[in-house]
Amino acid sequence: MTTSDIVGPPSILDHNLNRHFPDLLRFNSTPEMEASSIYQSIRPEVERIMNAVAVQSPSLGLPASEPRAETGSVNALAWNLERGIQLDGIIDVLKDHPQLRNKDVLLLTELDYGMARSGNRFVAKEIADALHLNFAFAPVYIPLQKGSGVEAEMAGENTLSIHGLGTFSPHPITNAHAVALPNGKDKMWGKEKRLGWLRALVADIEHPAGTFRAVTLHLDAHSSRKHRHLQMRIVLDHLETLPPLPTIIGGDWNTTTFNIQTSTHAILGYFRRIAMGIRGVAKNHFPHPDRYFERAMFTDIEARGYEYRSLNEEGVGTLHYDMNSVQTNENLSDWVPAWCFPFLFWAAKQVGGKVSGRLDWFAGKEIALAAGTLPQTIGNLTGADGRPLSDHDAIAVEFQVSELPHISAKRAEEVKQ
Repeated sequence: MTTSDIVGPPSILDHNLNRHFPDLLRFNSTPEMEASSIYQSIRPEVERIMNAVAVQSPSLGLPASEPRAETGSVNALAWNLERGIQLDGIIDVLKDHPQLRNKDVLLLTELDYGMARSGNRFVAKEIADALHLNFAFAPVYIPLQKGSGVEAEMAGENTLSIHGLGTFSPHPITNAHAVALPNGKDKMWGKEKRLGWLRALVADIEHPAGTFRAVTLHLDAHSSRKHRHLQMRIVLDHLETLPPLPTIIGGDWNTTTFNIQTSTHAILGYFRRIAMGIRGVAKNHFPHPDRYFERAMFTDIEARGYEYRSLNEEGVGTLHYDMNSVQTNENLSDWVPAWCFPFLFWAAKQVGGKVSGRLDWFAGKEIALAAGTLPQTIGNLTGADGRPLSDHDAIAVEFQVSELPHISAKRAEEVKQ
């Protein structure tokens, strides 16, 4: 794994690996696959894709959808788009929703490129083109299948088979690169087999009020609390090697409070929470993972000089489990044994059939919440057909940069040298 990237236009992601997927699907572990002759023959191509960052700047010189006032603050949005399956509705709300439109930076996770479940569209590019934004996109996985749960039943076949995350802005994006993060579980084990690993996407945004650094971060869902903390440490360690800039980190940190590396760990954790009192856990821990279960990671964040408390809407969940959702339960059935569902339903009933946790966060260094504003959690985002646009709520924050120095891309390079 490396932080040195091949940066270029979206065409750098073109590949012809799909013809090897049937052979790769025969393997049930990454070490077994990597030892094979078939993988050795394609390894350079896999690593080329996994070390790439696609960058496009179509917005420079183009009008935004609405004039943006050059104020001394930055409006940021982070949102897990659930693959971009509901892409047309997502673009509509990013254009028109009063709490989502006209942001200075968007930190978006779970973006497909050439996946059947999202219509084989390049989600990042279509969002950028529709909103006249510059963007950087980093692949994190090359899925060998169409997906898990209900995704596996979707019509069509994958074309490019890339899944990743992106940073978007109407302002120039420079110094884009990605930081590789170790997987929390073997991605070749289980029903959804994938090549690759998660990466944090780092980029400098040349805002009129001052250049700042944006980090789009998606921590591993199938991991332990300790592993998520490890991934966060890797990101923070890397940021300390860069020229100093005000920094915003945002995205889906998967602070579920659970160890989900295996179904056994998840089930044991579930029964632990029942023993603690499910009503108390649902009220005091799922929306507040930093209080106890995930406290070590948040303590480390603050020890490194990052603020998170004022930049997030305290105690408001961003992911909601509804016992009556067929899709949620079908997706869970891929890794939770059927005998567990009566217990899950019983626990959910104790809190009204719906449980919410806060998985999505901002943290910042040398920035402060803009005066007179509050961080927001934006839920109930639906398309024209009434279907939810994502399984996550969006989060937004406005932070102050008016007192911060402007560092041009050229000057940043000089500082590096």
